[in-house]
Amino acid sequence: MYGQRREEGLKTQQWKPVIEGLLFAAGEDGLRLAEIADIIGEEKKVVRQLLQEMQTEWKEAGRGIQIVKVGRVYQLTTLPEHHAYFEQLAAAPSRSQLSRAALETLAIVAYRQPIIRADIEEIRGVKSEKALAYLKRRGLIREMGRAETVGRPILYGTTPEFLQYFGLSRLEELPPADSIFQWAEWEQERQELYERLGVSPQQEEATQRSTETEE
Repeated sequence: MYGQRREEGLKTQQWKPVIEGLLFAAGEDGLRLAEIADIIGEEKKVVRQLLQEMQTEWKEAGRGIQIVKVGRVYQLTTLPEHHAYFEQLAAAPSRSQLSRAALETLAIVAYRQPIIRADIEEIRGVKSEKALAYLKRRGLIREMGRAETVGRPILYGTTPEFLQYFGLSRLEELPPADSIFQWAEWEQERQELYERLGVSPQQEEATQRSTETEE
């Protein structure tokens, strides 16, 4: 009986490199627990245990990547402590950070979604068409449908890529809006917003607008 359990255990462990390969192939889309279970033909509780073991083993081994759960999917990501190196990579001319306008717009969408452009512009006090288009190109926001009002304007919301970008598993992990800033006091709390999102507020606005236009 013990020998049989041991043999089954060894067989189960052989799925770990397969799961790693699956997550790598899935990329940013990741895979749900049920999807992995269906692919390898194991029960979900077995796959969940394997994923937990892999997370622990990789951490103990000092691996440069990790398995995280984002929303309902599992995916491979880099380690937070290596963030400084990825900042250097992001600083390359071919890559750009989010501008102030994009960050403001994205924050409003995140906390007020689903929301129409007119409401975003009312909060910001400026036109936001270009910022919304830029965020859509970056895959951080999406169209969620249309509002049941005159003209049926587009409703905007965030994407799974938004969660990944800011290291969140779900939207509920966003701090309460009133603990970060009051919408009527945006300028006063802007510094805190940038610090939380890891973006320097000293970047030149004109340069960033140029980057958005070029993209």
